[in-house]
Amino acid sequence: MKPEAKYFSATLGGKEVTFETGRMARLAGGSVILRQGDSMMFAAATMGDLREGGDFFPLTVDYEERMYAGGKIPGSFFRREGRPSTDATLVARLTDRPLRPLFPEGMRNEVQVVLMSLSADTENPLDMLAINAASAALMISDIPFGGPVGAVRVGFVDGKLVVNPTLQEMEISTLDLRVAGTKEALLMVEAGANEVTEILMAEALQLAHESIQPIIETQLRMAAEVGKAKKVVKLAEKDANLIAQAKEAVRSRLEALLDQEYSKDNLYGGMAAIKEAYVLEQVGEEPTLEAVAAYSAAYDEAEKAIIRERILNQGKRPDNRKIYEVRDITCEVDIAPRAHGSGLFTRGETQVLTLATLGTPKEAQELDNLNGMDSKRYMHHYNFPPYSTGEVKRLGGQSRREIGHGALAERALLPVIPSEKSFPYTLRLVSEVMASNGSSSMASVCGSTLALMDCGVPISAPVSGVAMGLIKEGDKYVILTDILGTEDHLGDMDFKVAGTRNGITALQMDIKTTGITPEIMSEALDRAKSARFYILDQMLATIAEPRPSLKPHVPRIESVKVPLDKIGAIIGPGGKNIRQLQEETNTKIDIDDDGTVYIASVDGVGFEEARDRILAVTETAEIGKIYTGRCVRVTDFGAFIEILPGLDGMVHISQLSSERVEKVEDVVNVGDELTVMVTDISPEGKIRLSRQALLEGWTPEEAREHDNPNRGKSGGGQRHSSGGGDRHDSRRSDRGGDRRSSGGDRRDRRN
Repeated sequence: MKPEAKYFSATLGGKEVTFETGRMARLAGGSVILRQGDSMMFAAATMGDLREGGDFFPLTVDYEERMYAGGKIPGSFFRREGRPSTDATLVARLTDRPLRPLFPEGMRNEVQVVLMSLSADTENPLDMLAINAASAALMISDIPFGGPVGAVRVGFVDGKLVVNPTLQEMEISTLDLRVAGTKEALLMVEAGANEVTEILMAEALQLAHESIQPIIETQLRMAAEVGKAKKVVKLAEKDANLIAQAKEAVRSRLEALLDQEYSKDNLYGGMAAIKEAYVLEQVGEEPTLEAVAAYSAAYDEAEKAIIRERILNQGKRPDNRKIYEVRDITCEVDIAPRAHGSGLFTRGETQVLTLATLGTPKEAQELDNLNGMDSKRYMHHYNFPPYSTGEVKRLGGQSRREIGHGALAERALLPVIPSEKSFPYTLRLVSEVMASNGSSSMASVCGSTLALMDCGVPISAPVSGVAMGLIKEGDKYVILTDILGTEDHLGDMDFKVAGTRNGITALQMDIKTTGITPEIMSEALDRAKSARFYILDQMLATIAEPRPSLKPHVPRIESVKVPLDKIGAIIGPGGKNIRQLQEETNTKIDIDDDGTVYIASVDGVGFEEARDRILAVTETAEIGKIYTGRCVRVTDFGAFIEILPGLDGMVHISQLSSERVEKVEDVVNVGDELTVMVTDISPEGKIRLSRQALLEGWTPEEAREHDNPNRGKSGGGQRHSSGGGDRHDSRRSDRGGDRRSSGGDRRDRRN
């Protein structure tokens, strides 16, 4: 029996999106295919067994980016998809963040959401489809879930906010805002922008929240019509009485610790000592594992509650700062002498060292994905080693968190990076987190700005960033500026904003509760603006603007434009010519399809030689221009001179000298250099040269007259006496006597 498909439609930004379920993956907990245009995203949500002994919710979101969706074969050696690309990892993170807060507190069953691209057109992006599809799959599944979630992208095109823009519209948009939320509030925000104002960002957030309501209503309708009954799962419940008892027992000790002079080691070490003492007091001399776990969990909840209460009711933060205060900042540049640029940014106990490297256009990253980009010339990588938090862990590849933080810093700086046309370099920034106690991603933005200016990259404006936090109970809330790691852990929001003095360039928000209102977001944006400007002032006190020139060991890249039909001549068969040129001039040479040739050289000398040789290869002969070339062939009637690489012309024997020439070899032999003038270029491209024109001081027109083989047929007697047009005719008729006679006449006239 053929499975019956059910279809549900909604409107998002004036465009129809359609959910399909019931036809595929029927053994999954819930599965849907979401389609917009010819873009299709598949999502399946499945729940496993209870993970015993766990103290967290084991949710996994995976995005399988299939190249067939875009009609592509993977570019790897094995020609199949391998490790997820950076874009695929970011889509998985983007989907995970709004879903995670909506599962029941204390849930310990494993849940997996698998996303897969089925079709990717060139108009409708897939990332927002992924979030909506994942939420719909959870809504109709047997998995307990407090959704639905709706997601939408908002752009700013031609002065107007655009909901659900196309890829083509996004190419000219100055805002890329991605928002996910519930019916009541926002859950996740991710944005890149070209210095937009806080007012515009707040308007876009409000519009996004309004726009996701039809998607949310459709998912509620799906759950009502085709949704499975939700399974009953065992939740790890908190013992309210035990937590209250723990709060009473440790409050005075914990508050005394919090009132001391702050350092991360003192705070964390002190809290660990208080916890250990409390647990030992409660479990007695013969503790059981269950008792230790229960009292440990109670203390953790009590500690969190006490710190939150102090912030919310008294405005007291763990490090005794005011709620709007930024930690002490120090900045340094030129840390690594051989790096092309370096910046060290320290804010409190968070410290990031960023190093910049400039390369040739050929070193841009090649991409193999479905987002329409085939390469990028600006890359930002973020590394978070275990020593940065005082821990010991195994080093491995980049985690999803590291990829996400690197992408955020990259997005923050992208709007100020100069264009390739004005600054023809590939740029790679690497942020090494040396110490972390809150918002190392925003410290990476600041350190990267310092490194770029130290390098001499002409960025359009410096960028700074700050992380904001939120403590919220009911209608009461406190927004925190420049949050610590502790405040991030126990708070309700992690809100990161980066930008210039002109506006926002990047924004990221994650909510750990059921969401916040656009009004709270707007207030947080205003507070973040003041903090960003303060941080920027500290940075500019160290280096006020980009250095006027690149450092001596940075490759100098210059560009020249060549005709498209000459690119092959520069490259040569199998790349032979360009390899030889690079080796002999100690340069790196890249050629764009539009004929732009980029030449990179550290010493500058090699550049000039490489440029001259490239121009010589691409130069075309011009009538009247004088060249010094090498003789490549000799015949009875003249010599062939290579005036440009691979391009030669013929000097007739009569044009080799002002005197009579018996043999071509009397004037020039193969391998000799000869200076000549181009006197004529035929429609077929044959080039006539003259040495005599230079000796006589003729113009190109006079030279053509004297070298005209038809001149003697129409009254050339007088011309014979003044320059020898008939001489050429006599040679064509093999009248050697006449040739000698005319040559003699010329000698008599000069004498």
